[in-house]
Amino acid sequence: MRVLGIVTARGGSKGIPRKNLADLGGRPLLAWTAEAAKKSRRLTRTVLSTEDAEIAEVGRQVGLEVPFLRPSFLAEDNTPTLPVLQDVVKRLEAEGQCYDAVCLLQPTSPFRSDKDIDGCIEMLETCGADAVVTVRVVPTEYNPHWTYFMNEHGMLRLSTGEGTPIARRQQLPLAYHRDGSIYITRRDVLVVSGSLYGERLAGYLVYGARQVNIDRPADLERARALAASLCLSPSERPTV
Repeated sequence: MRVLGIVTARGGSKGIPRKNLADLGGRPLLAWTAEAAKKSRRLTRTVLSTEDAEIAEVGRQVGLEVPFLRPSFLAEDNTPTLPVLQDVVKRLEAEGQCYDAVCLLQPTSPFRSDKDIDGCIEMLETCGADAVVTVRVVPTEYNPHWTYFMNEHGMLRLSTGEGTPIARRQQLPLAYHRDGSIYITRRDVLVVSGSLYGERLAGYLVYGARQVNIDRPADLERARALAASLCLSPSERPTV
């Protein structure tokens, strides 16, 4: 299976200005994702999609290919991810470069491992799904059988739609949430069907405390604390 890795990193982030170039453990945030992609055995090629010349140059320095800059209309605050990925695939196919699947790697999840990237690709190959995403177990107190929606009058209803909650913790079925670190989608599902998930979505379970999705300054500080607590120097690599 030929798999195209796409790292998405626009320059106009608002919550943390120039977020994708922020320092994390002595390296730009973008470098963490580039390193995991380079160590992957199953990614055929990894390219960076950005409209920003500085980010493009840093991407090249950390080992990412930048075959072209993203159009500015695909780098706005409200631009969804799907057309950004489709843009890269269509441009590369116009040059004769074709792939069976696309693996989205966002720099805002810096602690993913190359082993998990390869595991997701292998799952897509063997399980017949349209797409695979990394997931984590939902903590018990947030299990959908114990969580509620509230209406404008303060009345609650279970998120599962059931009449009463499951009484005992031991009876709760495991629930999972996307952790945002890896998405892999078959090419036709992405380009022809216009979906990142398709109709058959599989979850690849990841573990451990090294998980953060950097959106706000507090998230970046937490990531820095995680990197420091693991005694990571700028030359060390996130492979665990």
